[in-house]
Amino acid sequence: MMERCSSGHSLSSVDGMKKYYRDAQHRVFVNRSMNMDKIRYFGFDMDYTLAVYKSPQYEAFGFKLIQERLIEIGYPDALRNFDYDPSFPVRGLWFDTRHGMLLKVDTFGHILICVHGFKFMKSSEIVSYYPNKFIQFDPNRIFILNTLFNLPETYMYACIIDYFCHESSEYTVIPGGVKCGDTCMYYRSIYHDVRSAVDWIHIEGLMKQITVDNLSDYVIKDPSIPTLVKRMKDNNRFVFLVTNSDYAYTNKVMEYLFDSEDENGETISWLTYFDAIVVSAKKPLFFDEGTILRRVDSQTGKLRIGHHTDDLKHNHVYAGGSCKVFTDMIGAKGRDVLYIGDHIFGDILKSKKMQGWRTFLIIPELATELHVWTDRCELFHKLEELDAKLTDAYRHLDSRNKEQPDVSNIHNAIRNFPATL
Repeated sequence: MMERCSSGHSLSSVDGMKKYYRDAQHRVFVNRSMNMDKIRYFGFDMDYTLAVYKSPQYEAFGFKLIQERLIEIGYPDALRNFDYDPSFPVRGLWFDTRHGMLLKVDTFGHILICVHGFKFMKSSEIVSYYPNKFIQFDPNRIFILNTLFNLPETYMYACIIDYFCHESSEYTVIPGGVKCGDTCMYYRSIYHDVRSAVDWIHIEGLMKQITVDNLSDYVIKDPSIPTLVKRMKDNNRFVFLVTNSDYAYTNKVMEYLFDSEDENGETISWLTYFDAIVVSAKKPLFFDEGTILRRVDSQTGKLRIGHHTDDLKHNHVYAGGSCKVFTDMIGAKGRDVLYIGDHIFGDILKSKKMQGWRTFLIIPELATELHVWTDRCELFHKLEELDAKLTDAYRHLDSRNKEQPDVSNIHNAIRNFPATL
């Protein structure tokens, strides 16, 4: 029996014993046990960690900016006919710049799903491009779309390739791209154009300015975040921020999330919540050789010249640096640090492998996945039953058996299983 608590969480009663479940978006999963008493340093990323962007509004906003930039540099106006569809892109897809395919690949390189534009390729079609439906990662050919910021970009690749290859009659598909008259458009050049457009809107375009001018439209303001950070500090924990965003943008977003007034009407600055603040960190480079650590003038946002070598001071802001230098400056050992971020490579793997930091990965998509499991559990159980029938059919066979059991009906049942799963 399942009942709802006043907090929105749930209680499940199994064999007379009650179990407590958080809502899906608030659950925490662990790969190994960890004694939190031994964690003395808590670090946070900002984007999609402390600052959670509203989805799909923010991705749709980013998609429109990429769209306009590509049209500005020469892509057809017809791209404006595409609207962002949040149900299509997911994190972790590979973009193959040789064939223009979006690929969903497992840990071992087996291709699970292959999409060309919006056309989902059949198994026979996949094999014609990728023998044995297998591909090895090659950084010169494959780009992994592994961040939440990549979602609009993922959808843009699909839109462009679908337009050139399947929608427009002006273009002819050729190996590695498309052709219109004497002009060839290769998938690799499409990749470079989209990548450049993404970098442009983030660095030189209006994306950040429009975001800070409309923070309530794009950023979730969660009052529990300042409370959490304050309680960490109240319990003698060292709390730090390491973000790739520049100081001007970080300052505006963090003011929105943290700044408040005390009982005397005085502003409590977001800077007071953190013992150390690093902006423009350039992760994952930060976790490797890093860059020069420089002090930021919090009044002007300008970087001070020279390499900062003194201790990190409270309420001061720094830019760049490296994880090794930073760890030494705050007096941490590595295993006593828990870093919380959303980027599996830039935040999690590198910090763990290079410096031994403990890590906490934010995965907002997991809430949806949990709902899929609970909503479709009957279908999963049906698959388990079919798998059990296969097991029973082969259970008593050994090397003496000359004939194989007829399991065609079971295979057909699995093959024709509802696509809604």
